Amino acid sequence: MLVYPDIHPIALSLGPLKIHWYGLMYLIGFIAAWMLGRWRARRPDLGWTPEMVDDLIFYGVIGVVVGGRLGYMLFYGLDQLLANPINLLKVWEGGMSFHGGLLGVMVAAYLLARRYRLGFFQVSDFLAPLVPPGLFAGRIGNFINGELWGHRTQVPWGVQLPCDRFAQQCLDQAPGTTLSPAVHPSQLYEAVLEGMALFILLWLFARRPRPTMAISGLFLLAYGVFRVLVEFVRTPDAHIGYLAFGWLTMGQVLSLPMIVGGLLLMALAYRRQVMSLRRST
Repeated sequence: MLVYPDIHPIALSLGPLKIHWYGLMYLIGFIAAWMLGRWRARRPDLGWTPEMVDDLIFYGVIGVVVGGRLGYMLFYGLDQLLANPINLLKVWEGGMSFHGGLLGVMVAAYLLARRYRLGFFQVSDFLAPLVPPGLFAGRIGNFINGELWGHRTQVPWGVQLPCDRFAQQCLDQAPGTTLSPAVHPSQLYEAVLEGMALFILLWLFARRPRPTMAISGLFLLAYGVFRVLVEFVRTPDAHIGYLAFGWLTMGQVLSLPMIVGGLLLMALAYRRQVMSLRRST
């Protein structure tokens, strides 16, 4: 078993200014997306310029932060929001919803598409391969923050948590116990699947010209499948718990439409391609 390296959530303190690891992870994700976008813009067949990538990242940052925080408060923390609306602004404490961030980015993509007179899916297909590195960094931020732990486990890579910080995981332990039973590091599972695996899949898929909507569809499908799988070993938010059957979580409910939508987009994309080829012959 492994013991959780108790990393302080604040990476650097400069007087009253406190720089949190969680925020740094988001910054790393945005920088990675910008660099990868600039790289993809070098392909002449995509029709993107470096200036368009700069605008895309700017719009995307706003969409991720606003959508992610608002989505979390609506999906997972509505009681906190109603009790004190100022909680909406406490981004540094963690609590960002991927699904809310996705909706925010979709709005940002729509606005950018209108500005440059592009189709919405022209923008989303370009953007999709740039997102996974940010998901990877965000999940590492979750791990550092000590949030979103998994169920108890006996696997060799299970992580034991210090009881003085993670009292919830030690509730049924004997007095004086210093470490919790081992739990799944579900944040790291998500970092590997939603970050690394999804990036490799999308980047390789997008290396060749694909019909419009196909890359966006694959992103939705693959992320949805990965998220649903990890939710089986991830402990749901205590104030929400399981929604049904003793295993269905809010994360799975929000991911199922992504899977269905991804399948529909890919089917429609290739159907249009086949019809276009038939008309041209």
